[in-house]
Amino acid sequence: QPQLEESGGGLVHNGGSLRLSCTGSEMTFYGYYIGWFRQAPGKEREGVACISRSSVNITDYSDSVKGRFTVSRDNTKNTAYLQMNSVKPEDTAVYYCAAVPRFEGMCERTEHEYGYWGQGTQVTVFS
Repeated sequence: QPQLEESGGGLVHNGGSLRLSCTGSEMTFYGYYIGWFRQAPGKEREGVACISRSSVNITDYSDSVKGRFTVSRDNTKNTAYLQMNSVKPEDTAVYYCAAVPRFEGMCERTEHEYGYWGQGTQVTVFS
């Protein structure tokens, strides 16, 4: 059973940067697409970024983070990253990574595409 663990969350000042990590275990990491999602209190979970296999490096972003967040992966470390720059208070949420076994095509930012999820890491942006 694939397992995912997020890390790197915490407090960050408005306008600052933070990098989240998503490390996979019990899985052939390069064979999985990775999605990043977030959920703020009282709001639905939002897909903010996704990345395909590293060999083709297809990525996609929600409009809310495009130009500020960058998703990447290092398959040698079984880890995907979400670099968050120019953060805003509205970026405050629990961030989750998710994985789906897939080898071609666009990545998706919809929840139902992903079968494996991490436990989440809290990101809080303060002014």
